[in-house]
Amino acid sequence: MIRSGRTVCSTSAVEICVTLIRLLLALALIGSGVIQASAQTDRAVVAAPRSGTTAGALRGGFNLPPAGETRFVANEVILDIPAGVSTQSLDTIAARHHMTRLETRSFRLTGRTLHRWRLDGGGTVSAMIRGVAGERQIAGAQPNYVYTLQQGDLPPANRDQYVAEKLDLTEAHRMATGTRVLVALIDSGVDASHPDLAGAIKANFDTSTDDAAPHPHGTGMAGAIAARRTLLGVAPRVELLTIRAFGSSDSNAESTTFNIIKGLDWAVERAARIVNMSFAGPPDPRLHDALLKAFRRGLVLIAAAGNAGQNSPPLYPAADPNVIAVTATDADNALFARANRGNYIAVAAPGVDILVPAPDGTYQFTTGTSVAAAEVSGVAALLIERNPSLTPDDVRRILMRTAKALGPRGPDRDFGAGLVNAFRAVSSAKLK
Repeated sequence: MIRSGRTVCSTSAVEICVTLIRLLLALALIGSGVIQASAQTDRAVVAAPRSGTTAGALRGGFNLPPAGETRFVANEVILDIPAGVSTQSLDTIAARHHMTRLETRSFRLTGRTLHRWRLDGGGTVSAMIRGVAGERQIAGAQPNYVYTLQQGDLPPANRDQYVAEKLDLTEAHRMATGTRVLVALIDSGVDASHPDLAGAIKANFDTSTDDAAPHPHGTGMAGAIAARRTLLGVAPRVELLTIRAFGSSDSNAESTTFNIIKGLDWAVERAARIVNMSFAGPPDPRLHDALLKAFRRGLVLIAAAGNAGQNSPPLYPAADPNVIAVTATDADNALFARANRGNYIAVAAPGVDILVPAPDGTYQFTTGTSVAAAEVSGVAALLIERNPSLTPDDVRRILMRTAKALGPRGPDRDFGAGLVNAFRAVSSAKLK
């Protein structure tokens, strides 16, 4: 008989009890999935991931791409590995998973050492992340996400410029021009020899190893912020820290998680006050971590809301809570038709048919939330010159509080708080 969960057997019933116990144990093992039908299946169970994780759960820090997400390098993963792990151990892990170690960098901003590894044996990024989750010396893994610049491809229109009037720059420049404020521009290559950028670039950093030729996008964004000769940028006396994180392809300049974090880390080390990010892509846990650390260090982070249209999900880094998201309007204060919508939009700025510098001393019209973000980065520089003690939250509040409402009363999904007004913003930023 059975009492209080313990089995008690009389001598005469030992064989019956033993049989019952064996039967109960067998049923329990079958229910737990331990007993299998063949020795071959038993070996498969023994070869389960060393981390002890199941197929549906991974250790913290191991981030699979969301279902349907394809914006990442198809044969690369980013691994988070403590700096103390030996090269021999890394080589052993790489060989075990048929991978090649491509790049390693330690980031002071986040305190992490990230590795970029290539998959050589086929398979998917998701499968590789699950595979390396069993390696206890690896602290985390994720895809190497891809980001694109947010310049529209609408045909240019030859029309009078309207940025200065819309932003009320003439009056704002009587109080501030961005003098000695460091603005980091994470973008494609900038033509530092352009007459409108003479003296504007304090330092440059290349995170990419491809052709370093100047690119229209990076040159245009630098000019929107700091042009100072034929054109007048929003903050013509700033000092730019240009970061070439995007490739030189005219049709599809792209960057990755790894290169963007390298650029952000460099900007922090150079004491940038503002970071302009005129690009967009998927949510990214390690980029979020870097942005959070930069925000806590007092950097004002500004990004293009995106050009994917009203049905697009939120794009990043603009949708990150530590970033000021900027949308674009035209000369009539109408929303740029391809602009993203969402509650993460903070403010709007002119972004349709804007004249900016281009490589080789030329000029171009550009359209998109990219140039609108660059203009707001310029306004932020005016605020910081006026009051260097402003925090990122202060800058956001001033920009939103002094903006001209274009939609319903209060912030909305299309325009945020409305069109930025540089004069009103700078007037509100005086020293306390």
